[in-house]
Amino acid sequence: MFADNDPRLSQLLEGIVRLASGDLNSRIEVSPARDELDAIIMGTNLLAEDLQIIYEELEQRVEVRTKLLHEAHLEMQKMAMQDPLTGLANRSALLTALKSAQSDGARDTLPPVILLLDLDAFKSINDTQGHTAGDKVLITVADRIRGAVRATDVVARLGGDEFAIVMPATGADQAAVVGQRILAALKEPIELPDRSIRCGASVGLSVGDAGQGPEEMLMQADVAMYASKAEGLNRLHIFEPGLLLVRRLRSQLLDDLRSALKGEGLVLNYQPVVELATGRVEGVEALIRWNHPSRGRIMPDEFIPLAEEAGLISELGRWVLTTAVEQLRRWVDEDAVDSAFSVRINISATDLQSLQFIEDVRGVLKETGVRPEQVVLELTEMAIVKGNDLDRYSLGGLRGLGVGIEIDDFGTGYSSISYLRRLPVDRVKVDRSLIVGLGTDPNQPALVAAVLQLVRACGLEAVWEGVETAEQAEHLRTLGCLSAQGYFFSKPLPADDIPALVAAAFPAGNIGP
Repeated sequence: MFADNDPRLSQLLEGIVRLASGDLNSRIEVSPARDELDAIIMGTNLLAEDLQIIYEELEQRVEVRTKLLHEAHLEMQKMAMQDPLTGLANRSALLTALKSAQSDGARDTLPPVILLLDLDAFKSINDTQGHTAGDKVLITVADRIRGAVRATDVVARLGGDEFAIVMPATGADQAAVVGQRILAALKEPIELPDRSIRCGASVGLSVGDAGQGPEEMLMQADVAMYASKAEGLNRLHIFEPGLLLVRRLRSQLLDDLRSALKGEGLVLNYQPVVELATGRVEGVEALIRWNHPSRGRIMPDEFIPLAEEAGLISELGRWVLTTAVEQLRRWVDEDAVDSAFSVRINISATDLQSLQFIEDVRGVLKETGVRPEQVVLELTEMAIVKGNDLDRYSLGGLRGLGVGIEIDDFGTGYSSISYLRRLPVDRVKVDRSLIVGLGTDPNQPALVAAVLQLVRACGLEAVWEGVETAEQAEHLRTLGCLSAQGYFFSKPLPADDIPALVAAAFPAGNIGP
C-alpha cells in the first residue's frame, strides 16, 4: 500500500487534469517501485494513448467529411447555375452574367447584348418523335450554339426550347453577325436514330442601355424574338421601342380571346360540301370566326396561332366541337337535314395528345344524341403522319366512337400510298393547290386523275377543296370525283342560312348557285 504523502499521487492527479483539459500528449512518469500506484499510472497512460489515437482518427474523419461537404457544396452551386440536360448555364446564371456585363458596360465603351433564341416547330418534334428525340435535338442545338459564339459569351438554356446568349461589350452589328452564324448552324440537319430533321430558330436581339435591369433587357429580347417569329422562319430581329406597342396589343388580344371563350364573340360559319353527281349538300365544315367588340371580325389565321402559343387551343377546340354538334342537333330536330348529313370539325395535333379529347367527343355525342357517323373530325396530314403512339391511340379511340376521320390539306407534301393504307381515316380533303389550274392548264386533269387513283387505291374517297369556278366543278364531276367544297358553291354562311341552302341544293349536271 502506498503512503498518503506519496508524490506520485499529486503527479497522477495533475496528469488526469491535463488529460481532461484536452492535452492528450501528456504522460505520467512511472517510478521504479512498480507497485499498485505505478500500475494505475501505467493504465492512465495507456488510456491517454488510446484517446489520442481515437482523437487523431476523428480529426482525419472530420477532415475527410469537411472536404466531401465542400465538394458537395461546390457541386450544388454548379447544379444551381447549370442546365442539367445541356450543361449550359441556366436562367439564374444568365441573369448573374448579364448583371455583371451591365456593370462592366458602364465602364466600357460598348454595352452588353443579349440574344434570345426560340426553336421553330420544336413542339411538333417533341410531340411526334417523343421526348428522347426532343432531348437529343436540344443537346445538339446547345452544342451548335456553343460552337458559333465567342469565348467570352455566356450561353444559357432558359427552359423548354428557349436559349439565350449574353455578349459582353458588343455592338449590335457584331452581335447580329454571331446571331446569323447561330442561325446558319441550326439550319443543318440533326440526325436522329430513324430520321434526319431540320430545326430552325427565331432570334431576338437587345442592346443594353444605362440603368437597365437584366429582366428588362431579357424582356426586350423576348419582344424582338416574337417579331422574328412573325416575319417567318430563321430570322433575327433587333429590339426597337415600337415593338412594345405590338406586344401590348398582342397581350390585350389574348386577354380578349380568353374573355370571348367565356362569353360571347366567337361564332361558327358553315361552308357546304356538295355531292358533285347530284348537287346535294351532304354536309358542312364548321369554321370559327371571332366578332371582336372593337376590332370587328377577326379571321382564324390571326387568333389561332395566338391560342396555340397561349395554350388555349384545346379550350378553343372544345368550344368548336360542342357548338358545331349542338347546331347539327338543332338542324336534325327541325328536319332541316337528313340523317346522312354531316358536320366537319377541324381538330389540332394538341387535341390528339390529350386523352380527355376522346371523352369530350364521347360526352357531346351522348348529350346531343347525334349519331357518331354524322361527325367528321379533320386533321392535317402532318398531325396524322408525324403522330406518336399517343396520337395513334387517340385516333383509334375516336374511330372506336364511330366518328369519321378525314385528312385535311392532302397533297401538301406527305402524300403516299404507304401511309394512306396505314391510317385510320375515311376520306381525304385534297388541298386547293392541286386544282388551281383545272380548266386552264391542259395538264391539270391528268394530275387530278392521278391523285384520285392514288386515293381510291387505298380504299378511300376524296373531297376536293377550293373549287372556285364552274369549269373546275365540271372537270371534277367528269373525272368521277364525288364531293367538292369551295366559294363556287358558297362562302361560309351563318347557321341560320344553311337550311335554305340544303333545301335548294344544286342542280345535278349544272352545279353552281
